[in-house]
Amino acid sequence: MPNTKSAERRARGNERKHQQNRRVLSSLRHLEKDYRATLGAGKKDEAAKLLPGVHSAYDKAVKSGAVPRPTANRKKSRLAVALK
Repeated sequence: MPNTKSAERRARGNERKHQQNRRVLSSLRHLEKDYRATLGAGKKDEAAKLLPGVHSAYDKAVKSGAVPRPTANRKKSRLAVALK
């Protein structure tokens, strides 16, 4: 339990941020899973259309602070390599 009023406020804000980050990470996992499934099915042209959306989602996640920039760059790179 928080000991002070400001700690209570911080705890509420931290919980909101935690939930938002979980939503962002979950959507990233779904996008990546869909992309890899499309790629695994041999639909390269369709996967190529999905890739910019996945990259954009990672960039937005970095902007909001949910994902560290090096992690997003590494994942974007590996997804692009998988397309080739």
